[in-house]
Amino acid sequence: MQAAATAVRFLFLVLFITGLLGCEQSTDESTPPAAGPVPVTVVTLKAQEITLKRELAGRTSAYLISEIRPQVSGIIEAQLFEEGSFVEAGQPLYQLDDALYEANLSSANASLAQAKANLGNARTTANRLAKLVETNAVSQQEYDEAQANLRAAEAAVEVAEAAVQRASIELAYAQIKSPISGRVGVSNVTQGALVTANQPDALTTVRTLDPIYVDLTMSASELLELRQEAAQGDISRSAELPVTIHLDNGIEYPHQGKLSFADLTVNPGTGSFLLRIVVPNPDLLLMPGMYVRATVSLAERHNAVLAPQKGITRNPQGTATALVVNENNAVEQREVRASRTIGDQWLVEAGLQPGDRVIVEGLQKVQPGVEVEPTEAATAPLASGNETQPPATGAPAQ
Repeated sequence: MQAAATAVRFLFLVLFITGLLGCEQSTDESTPPAAGPVPVTVVTLKAQEITLKRELAGRTSAYLISEIRPQVSGIIEAQLFEEGSFVEAGQPLYQLDDALYEANLSSANASLAQAKANLGNARTTANRLAKLVETNAVSQQEYDEAQANLRAAEAAVEVAEAAVQRASIELAYAQIKSPISGRVGVSNVTQGALVTANQPDALTTVRTLDPIYVDLTMSASELLELRQEAAQGDISRSAELPVTIHLDNGIEYPHQGKLSFADLTVNPGTGSFLLRIVVPNPDLLLMPGMYVRATVSLAERHNAVLAPQKGITRNPQGTATALVVNENNAVEQREVRASRTIGDQWLVEAGLQPGDRVIVEGLQKVQPGVEVEPTEAATAPLASGNETQPPATGAPAQ
């Protein structure tokens, strides 16, 4: 009896456990699977007018430089300027001992007076013989000689006048003047020093610092790319686009410059060429030789497509891709080619078009073909004023 009771209890236990398992399976089968579109955040791309910019390094240089050298020899009698001061064009800087040049001028004037007296005598003689030759009172030969003497006297006067002019110029050169307006530097000579005409060493240097030049170097390959885009009509170039200067300490210079000159030759060692920027410098904050950085506006891009950086990823093959929501709210994968960054966005060259909705949030929850519920992200400001740089390592440019 005891064995029969044990068997009954065991059978009852088996039936109870089987019933529990059946209930659990019925409960699992009755739970509906998760369904519905996946919520994601998208950015709708738009065509924009942007300014392509490039940050370049460079150094400042004086707008005008004049090394002051004497054009005549002599002893310096006086220095007529204060070192570091502003001088006007034509302002005297040094005075040489000019006694010898005054004597030369006096001698030249005396020679001119003598030549003019001889000219008067020759002219009187020629006029008198002109009347006599008509009546055959003098020979033709005497008349011809008188005319020749007259022409010689006229030439002698011209020579004397040139000598006076030369002596006057040499006397004026004894006072050494500044040919340009600007800041005068340190004087390399003192009163009593002997200087010679056209000597190799400058007496001092005058520099025009307002405006001032900023000399930059730019890659020749980037210039070639810009010219190709301009030829295709994708961009328009303008020399009037502004240039923003940043000082070595990172402070933005208050005055903007403009492009003055682009060199026509490329440095074979660096593959770069020179860009010269003219910058106002009324406060003389910029000095020649300073290191600066300049944000140069290279061109204006028409109908540019910008995509957020966080919406561009790479697949296992290393290809840059973007997930786009199509008109049916389904996810599509696009291969993307970008050329450079503008702020926190990529400048897209191929793969995306205006009106495409690029997924920027929820990328981990979706894959191509999945239906989604897109929500537009907050509107971002236009990137036309942001700094533009070529793509760095790992960028999605292909």
